[in-house]
Amino acid sequence: MPTNAVHHIKDPLYETLRTEDISAFNAKKLTRGDLPSFSHGDFRGLDLRGMDTTGLDMSHAYFRGADLRGIDFSHSNLEGASIAGAKISGSFFPDRLQASEILMSLNHGTRMRYSTGT
Repeated sequence: MPTNAVHHIKDPLYETLRTEDISAFNAKKLTRGDLPSFSHGDFRGLDLRGMDTTGLDMSHAYFRGADLRGIDFSHSNLEGASIAGAKISGSFFPDRLQASEILMSLNHGTRMRYSTGT
């Protein structure tokens, strides 16, 4: 498998998300010292509302059709992620993601690029 391919991550926290048990994920995340990388993770179609994304590397992740409403992504890494067709009402995104990048990804599935400006 290519290194940039979307895949399932072998980690109990990821498996908790795959079962959409968000309260268990948030509780386990608080007690865990080292957080896994969710880079290139497959989150297609999942209901992730209420997920604590603080400090998570979700770069290049795939969120097609996922329910991301109300999630605060402002303190996580979403560079290269795709949110095609996702529900994003009330979500907060990192400051370095311009609205045009978010809309292109939402409407066309492009990978979101962080702005390089200040």
